[in-house]
Amino acid sequence: MPQQKDIVKIAIQMPGAYPQLIQLDQKKPLSAVIKEVCDGWNLPGPDNYALQYADGVQTYITESNRLDIKNGCILRLTKAPGCCAEDLYKGIQSSDSDVRCDSLKQLACVSTDVTFAQEFISRNGHSLLVKIVEDAHEAPLIMTHTLIGFMELMDHGIVSWENLSAVFIKKIASFVNATVLDASVQQVSLAILESMVLSCSSLFQQVKQEVTLERLLSQLQVTNQQIQTKAMALLMALLQTAGDADRQELFVFLGKKNLRQYIYKNIIHSSVAVGDEMAHYLYVLQSVTLNHLEPRMRMPLDSYNQDQREILHGLRQAAFETESENSLSHERRRSLCAKEFKKLGFSNNSNPGQDLLRAPPGLLALDTMAHFASRYPDAYSRFVLENSSREDKHECPFARSSIQLTLILCEILSIGEPPSETGSDYHPIFFAQDQLLDELFCICIQLLNKTWKEMRATQEDFDKVTLPTLQCHHISLSFSMSHSRPMSQH
Repeated sequence: MPQQKDIVKIAIQMPGAYPQLIQLDQKKPLSAVIKEVCDGWNLPGPDNYALQYADGVQTYITESNRLDIKNGCILRLTKAPGCCAEDLYKGIQSSDSDVRCDSLKQLACVSTDVTFAQEFISRNGHSLLVKIVEDAHEAPLIMTHTLIGFMELMDHGIVSWENLSAVFIKKIASFVNATVLDASVQQVSLAILESMVLSCSSLFQQVKQEVTLERLLSQLQVTNQQIQTKAMALLMALLQTAGDADRQELFVFLGKKNLRQYIYKNIIHSSVAVGDEMAHYLYVLQSVTLNHLEPRMRMPLDSYNQDQREILHGLRQAAFETESENSLSHERRRSLCAKEFKKLGFSNNSNPGQDLLRAPPGLLALDTMAHFASRYPDAYSRFVLENSSREDKHECPFARSSIQLTLILCEILSIGEPPSETGSDYHPIFFAQDQLLDELFCICIQLLNKTWKEMRATQEDFDKVTLPTLQCHHISLSFSMSHSRPMSQH
């Protein structure tokens, strides 16, 4: 007598017959259950039948997944996956194009089920699909069903992407490169190439050689949102799997083509809302691009590096009058430099490079300060001179604040963190700016100075003012600010 916990009350349907309400004994072999159901409808050959869910994803019931069946589930008696695979294998090879089309359409649906996929692939059915693609004689509708079926079969990981022939890859790429082709064929072809690149690093170079980036960018400019999204997906797959040299080459190309500005104007500010999938790829582009800054973030200042020393002294020279410096003795010049670096807000005024040994933010702190000084010299001079002339201990230390601010911005922008598979939190301002970190820094450092003055803070209040102010107010404000406002207004 079966125990109550092993019994599941379910309904089983079959077209043209009254449903059977049964108590499924989970301890009984599935083959015995199917035989009893077939006997209830007087059906011969129970081996030719299987059970699958009637609603939603119509998965075949197997010994390995049968425990997922719950009370009240509705199943249906259907053709066994082996029989279905055999019938479709034959139908795909029919001389009648209507039969081929119907068979491939059905294949595209049932291939989502791993049990069917195993049966079809065991008959070498996937090779049949590869040949249809390579021959490329079929009408667009049949080709679309073929490509969808192939994609679904490959998603199970039963067959390796590495086993695909160069001829097949070239043919899929030719569908993407074609200027006039059925949109559905192009859409699935883009998805297949994306899966190739993400699944097998050795296919990166092949796909990169076969698909012209010019063509990929032109597909971002079409009105068909599905093609636009799949083109973006392939582009992100190429960026994510590329080695450092290839990724740099891709970034240079995309920069020349003003990809980010195009996205900002024509996708983010399109009359059609950005879909969830596109939002994810925009997030990925933002993440991969910002991670380009990671080496600088993790690299401390090298006091023996002439270029870095010059940038550091350039900050001092941009803020203070230095014309008569050369006439001073060595000792007097050192004393003057130390005094001016102290006014700039460096803690180690005799050796300011020591302040930039902390990594992160590493050299990014030097980069952001230098950007502010060169891009907005008036605002920079005003900040430094205004604070260095105070004698009431209320000065806001520029260098110390800049280093802390750069670190916080690195954390806010997740620099150095790989993109999440589900992330979609992109910042529109990123696509409007070529130098997002630097420009955000320029906005935030001035907001910090404004708050510092309003609070009449002192050096002892540094952490109390800096961290809460930046994290709770200024960062969110910066992201919402229009990139087009002149810096003088901030």
